[in-house]
Amino acid sequence: MNFVQPIRDVEVLREIKKYLRMWNERNYMLFLLGINSGLRISDILPLRVSDAKKNYFNLRESKTNKQKRITMTPELKRELHRYIEGKEDHEYLFQSRKGINQPLTRDAAYKILQKAAQHVNIDDIGTHTLRKTFGYHFYQKTKDVALLQEIFNHSSPQVTKRYIGINQDTMDKALKSFRI
Repeated sequence: MNFVQPIRDVEVLREIKKYLRMWNERNYMLFLLGINSGLRISDILPLRVSDAKKNYFNLRESKTNKQKRITMTPELKRELHRYIEGKEDHEYLFQSRKGINQPLTRDAAYKILQKAAQHVNIDDIGTHTLRKTFGYHFYQKTKDVALLQEIFNHSSPQVTKRYIGINQDTMDKALKSFRI
């Protein structure tokens, strides 16, 4: 299994959003939800239209089995409201084209992200990139590693910093200026 990175560059994020929106609205919304919620892909894919009608997501995390409530950002709420217009409450938010009302698979989500990554010429991307990207930018904006640790249910601030690539940033910066 490859170690995936967050998308650190805001311009790259903009370009991916633009590309996904032009390609497919579902794929754009999947990306937008992932980078604005910090949810794992395994918790995003089973979401239904009814889940997007509130101002928050209330769910039981598939990995930890812990109850979690995530408030939506205003942009995410606005985009989701537009996206779900005309859809039935029981429908999956991110439907597969295979079958009737089947959720997108993790593999299909991975392929969507890989295609978007190719478009902007980046690698080290996977489904976990969405969650890591949320964490990276949340930390850069707030510098509140303790809150991010709580959001992610991590055991320590060090685990959270390593997870979102802050330690990698520090090492990269140090090595760029290192000389013998």
